[in-house]
Amino acid sequence: MAVNLSLERLAVIMARLRDPDTGCPWDLAQDFASIAPYTIEEAYEVAEAIAGGDMPELQKELGDLLFQVVFHSRMAEEAGHFTLGDVLAAICDKMERRHPHIFGKGTAASDASAQKLEWEAIKAAERAAAGAADRPVSALDGVAVALPALMRAEKLQSRAARVGFDWPDVGSVRAKVDEELAEFDTAIDADQRHEEAGDLLFVVVNLLRRHGIDPENALRAGNAKFERRFRAMEALAGTSFPRLVLDEQEALWQQVKASEKS
Repeated sequence: MAVNLSLERLAVIMARLRDPDTGCPWDLAQDFASIAPYTIEEAYEVAEAIAGGDMPELQKELGDLLFQVVFHSRMAEEAGHFTLGDVLAAICDKMERRHPHIFGKGTAASDASAQKLEWEAIKAAERAAAGAADRPVSALDGVAVALPALMRAEKLQSRAARVGFDWPDVGSVRAKVDEELAEFDTAIDADQRHEEAGDLLFVVVNLLRRHGIDPENALRAGNAKFERRFRAMEALAGTSFPRLVLDEQEALWQQVKASEKS
C-alpha cells in the first residue's frame, strides 16, 4: 500500500497542470473561489456513492475529492500560504491532539457518546485558544457558513444547547412549531412570510434534533422517496401523465404507495 508514493504522484501531476509555461489552460485559470463549488460537489458525490453502497464508485469519488485537496494546496503553495505537506501535518497533529487516550496519556471514554463529548470539549478549548483578542469567543465559533442550511441549523442549535440554551423538553419544541406555523400563516407580506418561513424551518430542525434525527439526512431520504414514487407514477401513466387531472395523478400516487407496502 504505497500511500505516500501515490500522494506524491498526484501532487506532481497537479504541479504540472499548474505549470505557468506548459500547464493546462483551464487549471491555470482557476482560483480558490472557482474551485470551491467543485470541492463541494465532489463531497456530495462521495455521500451519494456511500448511500448507494457502490464501493467502486466510492473509490473513484474519494479520488476526485482528494484531488480537490491537492488542487487547493497547490494554489496555496504558489501564493506562499502553505503546502500540501503542511495540510497533512496539520491534520495528523489535530487527530493526535484530539485523541489523547490513543496517542497520549488520556483515559479512554466509556462509549462513543462519552468520547464525542470529550472530542467537543477538546475542540472548544482549541477554539478558545485560537480566539482573537478583539473578538469574544463564542460557542458558535467554527460552524461554517457554507454548510447546507439544515445541517448548519442543527449544528448551531447543538452548540447553543451545550451551554444550556435550549428548550427544556420535546413538548416545548413541538409547541413552538405550532406557534411558528401560525405566525407564518398570519404574515402580512412576502418579506414577513420569508422571515417566518426561516423561523419555522429552524424550529422544525430543533424538533428533529431532539428526536435524534439528522434533518439533512431525513430530507435527503424524503427527496429520494418522492423522486422514486413520482417516476413510478410516470411509468404507470406513460406519456399521458402530464394530461391527467390532479385527482387521477393522486390515484396513481396512492397506487404506487400501496405497491411499496405490499
